[in-house]
Amino acid sequence: MVPRGEARTAAILDTALRVLVADGYERFTIDSVAAQAHASKTTIYRRWNNKAELVKSALDAHDANCNDQVPDTGSLRGDLIATLDMLRRKTASIPPTLYTDLMRAMEHDAELADAINRHLTDPGLSPFDAPLSRAVSRGEARADVDRELIHDVAEAMLTHRLTMRATVDDTFIGRLVDDVLIVLVRGGVS
Repeated sequence: MVPRGEARTAAILDTALRVLVADGYERFTIDSVAAQAHASKTTIYRRWNNKAELVKSALDAHDANCNDQVPDTGSLRGDLIATLDMLRRKTASIPPTLYTDLMRAMEHDAELADAINRHLTDPGLSPFDAPLSRAVSRGEARADVDRELIHDVAEAMLTHRLTMRATVDDTFIGRLVDDVLIVLVRGGVS
């Protein structure tokens, strides 16, 4: 039986992400997603105007799902480690090379550039939003903590390590949390 409603949308988005990872953006087609999701193209175009919007929605859904898997550990340090561990595991489902592929395609595809920009700048999709909100509630972080900076620094460091094919192990994550992120969250060294 073909799922309907939200389940149907989720199935299409899961399929779209799989096709995107397997084929890259240039070879990604609505036809391929429709065939693999056992959906009509009309069903897909009713929900998304073009392939760029479908890709954005697939990435949004994947990020939201990954973010939901980060537990509340009860401490800022524990939450940051759990968030970085989730990001490390996420690279198994979305290889960093996909983002390179998307960045290249954005140079000549204005719809994709707009869609990816909206995806990347959506504060609700930041994996650091919930952990930092909890830290503020527990008194472990200032209310004015620069969430965007924390997110940008953490992802830049992870991306750099992955690009250089360097190890992103528990030791690296611990150092990133203790020596960089907690210092930023607390407003620098006192």
